Amino acid sequence: MDLDKVFPRGSTIVIAAFGGWNDAGQSATDALEHLLDVWHCEEIVDLPGDEYYDYQFNRPEISLGLAGDREIAWPGTTVFKAKADTMPETTIFLVHGVEPSMKWKQFCAEIMSQLQLDKNTVLVTLGALLADVAHTRPVPLSGTTSNKEIQLRTGFESSKYEGPTGILGILQSEFEVQGIPSVALWAAIPHYVATPPCPKATLALIRGLEDLLDTSIPVDILIEESRAWQLGVDEMSTDDDEISEYVRGLEETHDTAELPEATGEAIAREFERYLRRREN
Repeated sequence: MDLDKVFPRGSTIVIAAFGGWNDAGQSATDALEHLLDVWHCEEIVDLPGDEYYDYQFNRPEISLGLAGDREIAWPGTTVFKAKADTMPETTIFLVHGVEPSMKWKQFCAEIMSQLQLDKNTVLVTLGALLADVAHTRPVPLSGTTSNKEIQLRTGFESSKYEGPTGILGILQSEFEVQGIPSVALWAAIPHYVATPPCPKATLALIRGLEDLLDTSIPVDILIEESRAWQLGVDEMSTDDDEISEYVRGLEETHDTAELPEATGEAIAREFERYLRRREN
């Protein structure tokens, strides 16, 4: 995938994920947290939670610190500036938080005010949804964009979705009003194992970012966690005849729908990742 004209040298990339409605299995926010772990990051701003959150809906959580003190973690959103060794000339911002309860337009405007936006900026949003998919098959990953140039470069199409939206949809809209293109990456996870985490979906989102950004991202720990997750779900489904039969039906549907061309494209993507990792 040649993305030189979409992400030229010196470009700015904003990657955002929010817990809540857009984050089945916690997969998208876990993907962003993985980026925080593997890239060099510094906090830019922690948005004031009282402005945007209903604490009866998104309640603060109490935990015990190392010294036994009770600590309170408030729901909120934090903006980080990141640097990836494999993309030294690219400015990266990571937006990590919980979907706000109110004032969405003001919320988006405040996020944008904290970023160094220019004509070479692209917003990438990460999301996850529950779907009729089998845990034994690759996690379906979809990419959409309304920008014609990015469509030509990536093969993505415009989203055909109509209906209620979350903060990701509003953030994309507010960026596009300012002339900043956006790309949405969504992973579909099995609805019968919706309890977080879902490292296999998190890995799929990171793989999608690798392809989109034409770079390599360390994923060894996610690969191990994904294997452990799948083994655990295998055991659960084996112990339940109804779930086992349901999974077999999903597998048959997936295998019937999978075309030889799609398999060839998957092999080509894996080979491109292999080459990138050798170069980096």
